[in-house]
Amino acid sequence: MPFCTSYARGPPLSTDRIRAIAGRIVRQFRRDRRTVGMVFVVPMVVLTLIAVSLPQVATPVRLLDFLAPALLAALAFFFVFILTGISFLRERSQGTLERLMATPVSRADIVLGYMGGFLLFACLQSLVVLLFTVFVLQVNYIGPLWQIFVFLMLITVGAVNTGIFFSVFARNEFQVVQFIPLVIIPQLLLAGVMWPVEQMPGYLQTVSRFLPLTYAVRGLRAIMIEGRGLASLGLELSVLVAFAGLMVILAVGTLRRGT
Repeated sequence: MPFCTSYARGPPLSTDRIRAIAGRIVRQFRRDRRTVGMVFVVPMVVLTLIAVSLPQVATPVRLLDFLAPALLAALAFFFVFILTGISFLRERSQGTLERLMATPVSRADIVLGYMGGFLLFACLQSLVVLLFTVFVLQVNYIGPLWQIFVFLMLITVGAVNTGIFFSVFARNEFQVVQFIPLVIIPQLLLAGVMWPVEQMPGYLQTVSRFLPLTYAVRGLRAIMIEGRGLASLGLELSVLVAFAGLMVILAVGTLRRGT
């Protein structure tokens, strides 16, 4: 009976299995040079287009300096969500995920392993984009650069887990793209990326309080524009950590054989 109970619950977490899965994902990405190039080049091209197209308005804070924290958060969430969602779906369509689930590997091992592999490239992408924004586009900031990067990493972790979770419900890459209007666009419109949350109707402000990107934008602006430290952003940090953890739990709970 103890054996049956243990088997029904699945094998326990294994750091060795998680590292092995993550390592395979990293090696696979390294061989796909076109994808790696797109991961790093496309966000910088988008940021450059936005920067050169902004009107030169005489304000106390340069328009690009004000928008940069929101753009960093939004682009990190968007590109990492797409990268993770499509890559995880590709693993399913090629049968790799099904073969993994036929072995004595827990669903948590699989999700955490894939998360670790995707997260490495997502973090590198965020670092490159941050350095490009600060040193090439010459965006002014007040808070320490390392604190900006730490906060950006929390956004990236949440985006990776969100991409894994939603890709479970897609059957092809087109369906993953169809999640953009559901997951990404509402946050771009309601999280303070394009206009202040305080200027929206009251019911939309209520909705924005449930969006993780709202807290990401608020936190990055607090660091980069107001010069506040991580210690004063307990609410924003807690929400992003809780969101990332929730998406891991949901991804593990929805992952099934034959998906």
